[in-house]
Amino acid sequence: MSTLTTYQRNHLAPTYDHHVGHLYPAMVRASQAHVVMLTEQGLIPAERGARLLRGLAELRADTTATPAYDGSFEDTYYLLEKRLAEACGIATSELDVQLARSRNDLDAGVFRMLLRDQLVEVLQRVLDTGRTALDQADRYADVVITGFTHRRPAQPTTIGHALAGYAEALAGQAATYADVIDQLNVSPLGSCAFAGTDLDIDPARLAELLGFAGLVTNSYEAVAGADHLVRVGTINARALATGARLARTLMDWLSWQWVTTPGDFTQGSSIMPQKRNPVVLEHLVSYAGQAAADAASVLNNVGAAWWEDSNNATTDVQMRLWESNDRAERFFALVGGFLAEIAPLTPPSREEIVASGATTTAAADALTRHGVPFRAAHSLVGRLVRAGGPDTWTPEGVRAAAADTAGELDDAAVADLITAAVRPELVLQRAQADGPGAAAVRAQVGVLRTALEPVADRLDAVRGLLRRADEALDAVAAEMGAA
Repeated sequence: MSTLTTYQRNHLAPTYDHHVGHLYPAMVRASQAHVVMLTEQGLIPAERGARLLRGLAELRADTTATPAYDGSFEDTYYLLEKRLAEACGIATSELDVQLARSRNDLDAGVFRMLLRDQLVEVLQRVLDTGRTALDQADRYADVVITGFTHRRPAQPTTIGHALAGYAEALAGQAATYADVIDQLNVSPLGSCAFAGTDLDIDPARLAELLGFAGLVTNSYEAVAGADHLVRVGTINARALATGARLARTLMDWLSWQWVTTPGDFTQGSSIMPQKRNPVVLEHLVSYAGQAAADAASVLNNVGAAWWEDSNNATTDVQMRLWESNDRAERFFALVGGFLAEIAPLTPPSREEIVASGATTTAAADALTRHGVPFRAAHSLVGRLVRAGGPDTWTPEGVRAAAADTAGELDDAAVADLITAAVRPELVLQRAQADGPGAAAVRAQVGVLRTALEPVADRLDAVRGLLRRADEALDAVAAEMGAA
């Protein structure tokens, strides 16, 4: 390393170390497709194409570690040429692998391939987590808890209602991930530096062999575009931020012992033998912060670049995106695993929910069914709460408080108010379609399961496209290489 120049030592070497494990296998694969296309188009003789394909097959089968950076090549791109020439037994000057191809469109294509493959796995995790959340929402649709706003007791709800809400967020995120995969899965290969070539290449054949669903329409955008990179970073930041909010709520549920603490997701205390700490929830919040930082880095670099092929808008953001995708996959694996293991432990009792004041909105609503204007009902219930918890209310006390606010109340109105105030379990009977009623939540679960199905079908279609492309490329490369 001491023989390297300052630029090599401080940029090229560390960049190579970060990137080679991702880029090299994908560049070999893209090169196989490129040589097949060149040979089929008659742009290189069949025997030269066969020699290159045999060399590329040798590189693909080689499982030894890529060499350390020693300055004898500039980057992964030139490492590929160096090793391919060695595998073919020829000088690099005799290579055709870069005919009608630039480092620009190769990088752009490989970046899309890598991000596509990563997001396929992320999306699978999102779908799995959504299904787990829905399973648990259905299972615990009748477990009443206190819902909070601004970290203060607000209204009764259920564990199922809260988890179905998160599942709905996941359904939306899953659809967005599928959209981003579609945006990624178009090929820039054939655009060369940015202006294409006069040679009779077949970019559509390249796309087909590498599992791309189509082509980028414009060759300038193909190598200069970065919107798809921004979308990768921002969907991860968005999805993990939402999951982190759930993690914060789960921390409370565990601290209050409303639900069990999954043992597989805890760590022991170094000094307090009784403690098992669910630190995974803290890590999830940190993951979300890291995803936001990665997205900000991508946005900053893209915004600082020219609308041309610029390293800071395309190449320099890759590590942030690769790490973001890896983190997102692990995030959803952890969330899904955690949710699968929680179960009710000691949810808040009727008395605790009533004492918190969470039932008072229902009490005010009950009065409105007897013709009392809501603001008057609200004022009356507020006065009653200030005098004591709902369990202390009596018909006489309600009537006395109503004299200056809601006016004279009949026996039915008083009875309905008190019943609503002291029976939080009535929320399970709420008929509102999007509400916490047990039947409503289970209906929501059905709707959301249905919403996940077309996204799962889209994912299966992408996986099938990639599998068929791999099989086709393996077959044609082997056939041509044997000629």
